Amino acid sequence: MPDSYDTLATVYDWIVPESLVSPEGSATAFLPYLEELRPGARVLDCAAGTGPLAVGLALQGFDVAATDASAGMLARARALAEARGVDLDARECLWEDLGDQRFAPFDAVLCVGNSLAHAPGGEARRAALQAMGAVLRPGGLLVLTSRNFELLRAAGTGLQVFDHVVVREGRRGVVIYSWWLGEDWEDRHAMDVAVAIIGDDGAVETLGERLAFWPYRHETLDDDLRAAGLEPDTSSFDEDVDRYLVTARRPL
Repeated sequence: MPDSYDTLATVYDWIVPESLVSPEGSATAFLPYLEELRPGARVLDCAAGTGPLAVGLALQGFDVAATDASAGMLARARALAEARGVDLDARECLWEDLGDQRFAPFDAVLCVGNSLAHAPGGEARRAALQAMGAVLRPGGLLVLTSRNFELLRAAGTGLQVFDHVVVREGRRGVVIYSWWLGEDWEDRHAMDVAVAIIGDDGAVETLGERLAFWPYRHETLDDDLRAAGLEPDTSSFDEDVDRYLVTARRPL
């Protein structure tokens, strides 16, 4: 999986929603869930990708660390932090290895961008959540986002070609997704992510990567959080909504 994400780093910004591409936009989207935090609070983005959320939160005055399984992603996150003039403790790290980093406890941990689904199955998902909870202070907050996999599995294997041109740093591209579902929920599923980049001369360059994911029901996620020693707090899940946000806490 880290190798796949190194390749995905080349197309990552193309598939991030427009509102979340910039550090300011990404921070604005998640600040409402962090209102309880004091200035200078310690925050970990443990699926940091190319860093817009981590850098955005650092610009807001939080003491931010960023981890990701991909060296390619983190290289871009560090470059973004340097360009925006903020300190960012960015480390290549798998979720299950968070405890080995000897971080001081965090007031909040964020795992966003539907990242948790890339843990290979329920046992690995619970281990990842347990590791996130272990680096929280007692009473600390976990924020994660997820696809509504009930909707995805109901729709079945499919193909989506975006109906608009995405512009990133003056370049134009069209994003294409295709996905294959396993027979059972616990089976390995797969998604192809491709970007057809359109040059000024009309030439097309295609970048892409295939990613594995392991879906779960929203009730299963609640069970996983409890099994990992966390207390589910809030959820925006709705059966008709494509994505939702969940918060949980490490018990006092």
